[in-house]
Amino acid sequence: MKKKIDHTGIKIKDFFIEITIKYTIYIAFFVIVGLFQILTNGVLLRPQNVNNLIQQNSYILILAIGMLLCIVTGGNIDLSVGSVVAFIGAVAARLCVVGNIGPVTTIVIVLLLGIGIGAMNGYFIAYREVPSFIATLAGMLIFRGLTLVILAGRTLAPFPPVYQIISTGFLPDLFYFDDLHFTSVVVGILLCPVILFFQINSRRKKMKLHVAVPSLPAFAVKQIVMYAVLLLFAYWLARYEGIPSVLLLLAVLYAGYEIFTTKTVPGRHLYALGGNALAAALSGIKTKKMLFFAFANMGFLAAVAGIVFSGRLNAATPRAGMGFELDAIAACYIGGASSKGGFGTISGAIVGGLIMGVLNNSMSIMGINVDWQQAIKGVVLLIAVLLDISFRNKSSK
Repeated sequence: MKKKIDHTGIKIKDFFIEITIKYTIYIAFFVIVGLFQILTNGVLLRPQNVNNLIQQNSYILILAIGMLLCIVTGGNIDLSVGSVVAFIGAVAARLCVVGNIGPVTTIVIVLLLGIGIGAMNGYFIAYREVPSFIATLAGMLIFRGLTLVILAGRTLAPFPPVYQIISTGFLPDLFYFDDLHFTSVVVGILLCPVILFFQINSRRKKMKLHVAVPSLPAFAVKQIVMYAVLLLFAYWLARYEGIPSVLLLLAVLYAGYEIFTTKTVPGRHLYALGGNALAAALSGIKTKKMLFFAFANMGFLAAVAGIVFSGRLNAATPRAGMGFELDAIAACYIGGASSKGGFGTISGAIVGGLIMGVLNNSMSIMGINVDWQQAIKGVVLLIAVLLDISFRNKSSK
């Protein structure tokens, strides 16, 4: 009689390998948060500091979304976004603070200006075949200089309260429950079944099309962890002032760009362009048009980030946006984007940006010198990319 072989151990091992490979960056994020929560003696995850983390890093997350779309087209990057953030803030201040133009009109004007700047970059890169590094480096110098000209080396302030709402406001509380912002808790609870519906629906569609999906245990664990984190996050925000308005903006941007990149034909064309530009062109994809769109979109999001940043500072300053482009690029690569293009996710870029934010905030709390902060962030970036490459190579074998 043959001895029955028990495959349980193998299945469990494969299950954990699957989880580790697919969610490497998320696991790394929670490990980093846990480590710095200990090193900061619990200060990092205090409700007020969590709120500060969101508001302080919102503009980097916004830039990271746009930068990802540039990177997936073939490793292209936009070095001008930090200068554009400063330029948008300066123009908004001239219109709103000095010119007494209404904040809503000002926002519309600077958003259109941002799209125009991005379109200019896209034209030179896509249709004049100027390397993205050179075209956007020129843009970085141009718009940093124009910012100095517009502000004349001075700071312009303050912005009207309406202009600041998007970056410093909070979701109003419709309930009164002691010191808890109960509306935030309700929002978290209502989101769970909505997200679950879309998750199950997406899984069913993929299975019908015979597309590979995570195993049922992996799917179940993902749902349990995701909703537990969501509810805890909502409760944590409710302990302070509730959900920041800029978080609602980020949620809308995330949902919109996630749908665009995964559910639409133009979104898939961007990835096809990055995967193999020649094959994409031969298959009928308008590669120049898609490349132009990626940089025009980057200009739009840089304008959004400029509004958020200047609104949070309540001022336009000559040195605004310094180094933002590097943080946005690092967020994308930490989040798993390929330097060659064709691969990367919106959620990965967001988590990569949050990792950068946690590092900045935690090291500031710990009193670490700014010079050391830069060195440590560089090491973390290198380790994150190496780990991601290692896991992906294992998964491909």
